[in-house]
Amino acid sequence: MEIIITETAEKKLTERTAGKQGVLKIEYDTENCCSVNGTAMLWFIDQPSDLDQEVQTNGLPVYIEKAKTIFFDEEMKIDYVESRGCFQLKSANQYFNPSMGLIDKTIKA
Repeated sequence: MEIIITETAEKKLTERTAGKQGVLKIEYDTENCCSVNGTAMLWFIDQPSDLDQEVQTNGLPVYIEKAKTIFFDEEMKIDYVESRGCFQLKSANQYFNPSMGLIDKTIKA
């Protein structure tokens, strides 16, 4: 699996996580729905768990839970849309989430 992070998205991710320790994670959230109808979300977490695997990227490290990789394509892209103020996770075949925020899940001191 590979995720390309566009220059615009990397700049925005770096700005929003400046001065914080943590890593990016694509979370496949299935709360209140069945597992095949989840929503891809972008989280900033303290550290990956043993259930997560690092995905090959062109820049920032990104993790995905190993068991949830089946819901994603082999090649994806994280982009940022200035006019909408949101990130997007997409592939050549589909949008996994055309309107993602960055959710800070790090422990606040």
